[in-house]
Amino acid sequence: MSARLSPGDPAPAFTLPDADGNPVSLADHAGRKVIVYFYPAALTPGCTKQACDFTDNLSLLAGAGYDVIGVSPDKPEKLAKFRTQEDLRVTLVSDPDKKVLTAYGAFGEKQMYGRTVTGVIRSTVIVDERGNVERALYNVRATGHVAKLIKDLGI
Repeated sequence: MSARLSPGDPAPAFTLPDADGNPVSLADHAGRKVIVYFYPAALTPGCTKQACDFTDNLSLLAGAGYDVIGVSPDKPEKLAKFRTQEDLRVTLVSDPDKKVLTAYGAFGEKQMYGRTVTGVIRSTVIVDERGNVERALYNVRATGHVAKLIKDLGI
């Protein structure tokens, strides 16, 4: 089980390929707040709902100073298909070796249908302008999470 992050922790740096294979780094967003969300798999119902919710609220979030990056273990080709099929505008990055997922505490044991399994823990980490964790939310629900996040952030 990877250790979970807490407010005030430095956010682990990362550079991962996006849906087009271009590198995306957390450092690219220095000076802005970043919502980094972790999801199990592109093109699945819950993950599609969550990605669409972020896309639908992207202008609102950007206007409040937030960038959004979605991280999954999917390969860039699958992310590109996901982006095209669902008309997504959020930045999606690929972490197939799960190093970033693990560093953020978003990979490990979880409960699924009453069983303990190892996998991606649906999580959202908000990184402040200085690169520190502002909020770390684990085991979030796919549906309604973005609306709750917007409310909790006072946007």
